[in-house]
Amino acid sequence: MSLPRFKRILLKISGEIFSGSQGFGLDPNSIYQIAQDIKEVHDLGVEIGIVVGGGNFFRGRESKSLNIDRATADYMGMLATVINALALQDTLERLGVNTRVQTAIEMRQIAEPFIRRRAIRHLEKGRIVIFAAGTGNPFFTTDTAAVLRASEIKAEVILKETKVDGVYTEDPFLNPNAKKFDTINALDFLKLRLNALDATAVSLSMENKIPIIVFSMSEKGNLKRIIMGEKIGTYIGP
Repeated sequence: MSLPRFKRILLKISGEIFSGSQGFGLDPNSIYQIAQDIKEVHDLGVEIGIVVGGGNFFRGRESKSLNIDRATADYMGMLATVINALALQDTLERLGVNTRVQTAIEMRQIAEPFIRRRAIRHLEKGRIVIFAAGTGNPFFTTDTAAVLRASEIKAEVILKETKVDGVYTEDPFLNPNAKKFDTINALDFLKLRLNALDATAVSLSMENKIPIIVFSMSEKGNLKRIIMGEKIGTYIGP
């Protein structure tokens, strides 16, 4: 029997996937499928940290259209990630997976504050840790939060879920002739100004030598296939 390629991973899940086809809010079927895919990997003995986005409720970059201060809007977006984290935690625990939510903004009635050593201890005990509220600071995306948490927990790889199956030269929804990268060096990613992740996140991953795999979870089982060594999505790194 083949063994998982990675022992400890950081999975970044966008907020949009929580809403399914409805485009806003929470879709129970989508959350259940995400949780099943995660449980499948957890059952292999892989230690899993998760950073969730909040785009299915609110994005900080919407501040201009709503005439809201950018910092305030970013905090609103952080709170949206907490909603998604709690929804995912509840679904995972109904599947029998022990889970902890840790938030970068303290809200002790519903989740633990982020404490690095405690998070690592949870992972070592076989619990999934969901990191919510981004970095706790405005002007940073949840992509950057994912790389930061991956560095702190010493994850071997960051798996970033997106709507498309990898990194393209342009948005494939707008340009069907856009070319997909199977692999790309982090420095080349930055030079080409690609939009699959923000530049801060990619720079931080490069500095800490943590590769990023960009893939789609819309096809059931993709997460496990990557963990078992299949080449899916786009590999960003050395």
